[in-house]
Amino acid sequence: MENNDNEKKIVFDKTKLAVALKYERGKDEAPVVAAKGKGYIAQQIIELARANNIEIRRDTDLVTLLEKLDINTPIPLEAYAAVAEILAYIYKANDKARK
Repeated sequence: MENNDNEKKIVFDKTKLAVALKYERGKDEAPVVAAKGKGYIAQQIIELARANNIEIRRDTDLVTLLEKLDINTPIPLEAYAAVAEILAYIYKANDKARK
């Protein structure tokens, strides 16, 4: 967003949370927390994902659970069902995009 003096401003929600997961089929036993952040850092994670065409999913309960984990930590059993649903959607979308 620019104002009249051509200064660039970044506007972000201080309460925003973001967690990035990574998972390689055949390599990882479970998805792992790759990045996480609040406020400005969360916004940067989201913008980086968008710039790289990485699927973004809004799930307040899941991100609240995952943001408590350390980076490089596998997701807990309680989150498997929700993350599995997200991964299934992403795999289908990727397969459709390849065709």
